[in-house]
Amino acid sequence: MPYIDESPTMSPQLSARGQGGGDGISPTPPEGLAPGVEAGKGLEMRKLVLSGFLASEEIYINQLEALLLPMKPLKATATTSQPVLTIQQIETIFYKIQDIYEIHKEFYDNLCPKVQQWDSQVTMGHLFQKLASQLGVYKAFVDNYKVALETAEKCSQSNNQFQKISEELKVKGPKDSKDSHTSVTMEALLYKPIDRVTRSTLVLHDLLKHTPVDHPDYPLLQDALRISQNFLSSINEDIDPRRTAVTTPKGETRQLVKDGFLVEVSESSRKLRHVFLFTDVLLCAKLKKTSAGKHQQYDCKWYIPLADLVFPSPEESEASPQVHPFPDHELEDMKMKISALKSEIQKEKANKGQSRAIERLKKKMFENEFLLLLNSPTIPFRIHNRNGKSYLFLLSSDYERSEWREAIQKLQKKDLQAFVLSSVELQVLTGSCFKLRTVHNIPVTSNKDDDESPGLYGFLHVIVHSAKGFKQSANLYCTLEVDSFGYFVSKAKTRVFRDTTEPKWDEEFEIELEGSQSLRILCYEKCYDKTKVNKDNNEIVDKIMGKGQIQLDPQTVETKNWHTDVIEMNGIKVEFSMKFTSRDMSLKRTPSKKQTGVFGVKISVVTKRERSKVPYIVRQCVEEVEKRGIEEVGIYRISGVATDIQALKAAFDANNKDILLMLSDMDINAIAGTLKLYFRELPEPLLTDRLYPAFMEGIALSDPAAKENCMMHLLRTLPDPNLITFLFLLEHLKRVAEKEPINKMSLHNLATVFGPTLLRPSEVESKAHLTSAADIWSHDVMAQVQVLLYYLQHPPISFAELKRNTLYFSTDV
Repeated sequence: MPYIDESPTMSPQLSARGQGGGDGISPTPPEGLAPGVEAGKGLEMRKLVLSGFLASEEIYINQLEALLLPMKPLKATATTSQPVLTIQQIETIFYKIQDIYEIHKEFYDNLCPKVQQWDSQVTMGHLFQKLASQLGVYKAFVDNYKVALETAEKCSQSNNQFQKISEELKVKGPKDSKDSHTSVTMEALLYKPIDRVTRSTLVLHDLLKHTPVDHPDYPLLQDALRISQNFLSSINEDIDPRRTAVTTPKGETRQLVKDGFLVEVSESSRKLRHVFLFTDVLLCAKLKKTSAGKHQQYDCKWYIPLADLVFPSPEESEASPQVHPFPDHELEDMKMKISALKSEIQKEKANKGQSRAIERLKKKMFENEFLLLLNSPTIPFRIHNRNGKSYLFLLSSDYERSEWREAIQKLQKKDLQAFVLSSVELQVLTGSCFKLRTVHNIPVTSNKDDDESPGLYGFLHVIVHSAKGFKQSANLYCTLEVDSFGYFVSKAKTRVFRDTTEPKWDEEFEIELEGSQSLRILCYEKCYDKTKVNKDNNEIVDKIMGKGQIQLDPQTVETKNWHTDVIEMNGIKVEFSMKFTSRDMSLKRTPSKKQTGVFGVKISVVTKRERSKVPYIVRQCVEEVEKRGIEEVGIYRISGVATDIQALKAAFDANNKDILLMLSDMDINAIAGTLKLYFRELPEPLLTDRLYPAFMEGIALSDPAAKENCMMHLLRTLPDPNLITFLFLLEHLKRVAEKEPINKMSLHNLATVFGPTLLRPSEVESKAHLTSAADIWSHDVMAQVQVLLYYLQHPPISFAELKRNTLYFSTDV
């Protein structure tokens, strides 16, 4: 059981709650471990819980040792003519650390042999009971915590020697770790005892859950948990504001409520800012560049007192200076590069490559991720100072925009006064940002620790069933957002359910996940008033009725069965179901057992049966898209409703007579989705398994003439039904791209959507040497996209010309 060392986020709030934020832990375990029931399994789980806790206890003891290490030399200099710190300062900063260290060292030394020589009769409840009985030492530490931090900070500012000591304390790694030491700041280590009490309480809860009621440890653990919980509730209120507050020169407390990285549009260009929301002011800052060894600091770009901050309504907002959106194909290129670099880094690590080479790749990856983070957001978030100018941020997620707006509006309900900060006050406030911030790193995957979850890669199937709890009838719909590449994007949208308090959508969506860890659902009221247009992006503003988020836990999601859940949001309950298909599973092409249909049946069989050159399903879907979907924003990129797609699939497979009527009534994204599904489910790709390696080699050729010769020869080598269908689809996609100013689908976007669908080989076993499905994906997708893009960018290719032209080499590539 690995130990995950989390540094504090909002505040050092001690919590006896689980990660889900539910009710406080009850000393009574859940039902299921009554005397003798699954006792063996429970005792085995106890060992696992204890092993994990023991590993984390070793790390904690090493952290306390690192904190104590400078104390002796500091005390020795305190009585000399040139003291680094006074005795009083030393005793304040290191107050009770020695006592805490001794308590935990004794606990660890007694627990370790019991876990190492494990048997079902082992007892250790008395050790936890003794540990809980010594929590009074922690109470004294907590009472002194604020003073200790302030003293350490003042001493750092006034004494360079102590500053150097406090910035790089060396913590020993665990016995079996490759890392001998890690550098940690004194401030971070002083927080560890506060964090530890919560950890110990959570472990006690887990131990109780897996301890039979008749085990001798049970009453002792129950007693230890009761003492720990009482301790937590007695001190929670005392320490809550300490890490998130700054005192103004007038002695008032200004608390940090929220902070994060946002993209600001400044002088018609995008800038990444760190935005801090305090109880009475919003401050926009950027991190100053500092030379090595110096304290990092923020530079204030602007601030608005919350009493003066207003959100302009759509009709009031001025049109923003034109910010040219980053071309979609360049964003897709960046994503491909990031995926490829990630694969390279994993390979280097697997081959135990040089750390310098890995660092170089990581730096390159960070640069690409930073550019993607900066250039991908498009959702405008404008705020206005009633005494001055407006400021415009661009966000990638409406959920995030809503969070910032709600946090500000909640604070504005208080009686706030307008003010102007003096240069000294502004300096103090900006100076506090570095210490108080809760978001430490730019949200890119290259900033993640190696042991953090890489997220899910594959396809998430989500059915949005219904919603309840609306107070009055409205026109309602939901959108789904998932995170990838460090930011959230909207992936799907239900239809609008009109004039109801209980919408029943029952719509299924297939959402592609790229390292995703969370799913967000937002519920909107549709606005049809054309005067409510946001001048920043010319879109009508719909009202968010509620929003919620769930973690995509691989253990819950990665099952063959549907998992049904409810998200509660502002009194509204949205019911949904989901299941996940990993990318390696979704990559497999499975031939249909029924050869009478069209899905999963070879294209040559279908065209021969139909006596056609291009399958009927391809012709009809293309015709319908060109008739009424060619100007649809995101055509072929936006998910269609899965249930509609399955209905069309069944109709085409059964050769239903009403298929034309169904197509004319069906949502255009479902028709586009049906066409993609047809090509994805072919038992072998349209461009064939046999020629796949040759296409990969051909697209990699550098000489344009050689590439042209090779790529045309490969087309000529395709069976006629495959070639004619491919050329038919190619011309259709070019016509779709001609409408790019309206539908936002460039040739590159279409190549990204269709490339893997038309080329991905039916066998992926050959890729077994790669470390993960994500690697398989990033490894080949770039080349598959490039192959299709080559043909899309090529002048029109005629079947007759191609077959007649014998200039091309006929040798294998």
